[in-house]
Amino acid sequence: MSPTSRLADTRRCLSAIASNLLARFAPTLYVRLTRQTGRGAGDVGAENNAGYFRRCHAEYCARLGCDPEDPQALAGLQVLEYGPGDVLGVALMCIAHGAERVVCVDRFPLERLSPANVAIYRALLTGLPEGPRARAATVFRETGEPASGLDPARIEYRVTHDGTSGAEATFDLILSRAVLEHVHDLAALFADMRRALRPGGVAVHQVDLKSHGLDRQMPFDFLSWPGWLYALMYSHKGFPNRWRVGLYRRWAEAAGLELKALAPTGMLSASELAAVRPRIRPELATGTADDELGWLGFWMELVPARHTAVGD
Repeated sequence: MSPTSRLADTRRCLSAIASNLLARFAPTLYVRLTRQTGRGAGDVGAENNAGYFRRCHAEYCARLGCDPEDPQALAGLQVLEYGPGDVLGVALMCIAHGAERVVCVDRFPLERLSPANVAIYRALLTGLPEGPRARAATVFRETGEPASGLDPARIEYRVTHDGTSGAEATFDLILSRAVLEHVHDLAALFADMRRALRPGGVAVHQVDLKSHGLDRQMPFDFLSWPGWLYALMYSHKGFPNRWRVGLYRRWAEAAGLELKALAPTGMLSASELAAVRPRIRPELATGTADDELGWLGFWMELVPARHTAVGD
């Protein structure tokens, strides 16, 4: 490593450790200063943001094998969403398509009713057909008026210290998108998921394994930081936990969840993986096959294992 690279790494470490301390002791201030949305992008306009939530809904429906245009695609379901971000747009789309109630759980207090976010809710309502729009309008304290705030009887937002729900056999469907890779106690989250699912329920998660801007010189070289140093830098900020797919699989199964489907969303090139492979910390790749190490992300669908029961 060149002196320039060492200097850059030192600066990165000191800055990251300072902000990590802020996130630990003043999380609300940290969120305000960093302007986190949970979507990983700045203000791109109400309609573009509404389009993002429509795509989320369509992709979840595709994984569930239902038609996203069906106004009753999620009829009667109780839904849990982990890590919804500052706009509960997925929850609104679930209600629009028949869900009875949605509970959104987050570790950081991101949700807010800013004018920009109100505009996103309005764009979502406007883009819905008449029946789904009428249902979606009921999620607000004043029917059809996003500025009045969300009615917790239809969409509830909770902030918990570890981002878990604490629910018992409550939900038919559990969702998350680019969230699980930020969870630093995956075993606890999968256990929460298992307890929260009703018999016959399903959990659908999209996991993003990329660096989220933490690569130093090549793709995936953020996996080379020693664990103790990475924890000092990022453990309280919701940054990637760096676990590879094998550990997700192991912890899900240990919690009593059965894999219904597991599929990559993209992969490093063979040359990129060959370059970084010797630098990947082995503890991050436990149970991960060589051909899985280059996954950029994956879809994971889980159901309660037949031999387990709630509370096991």
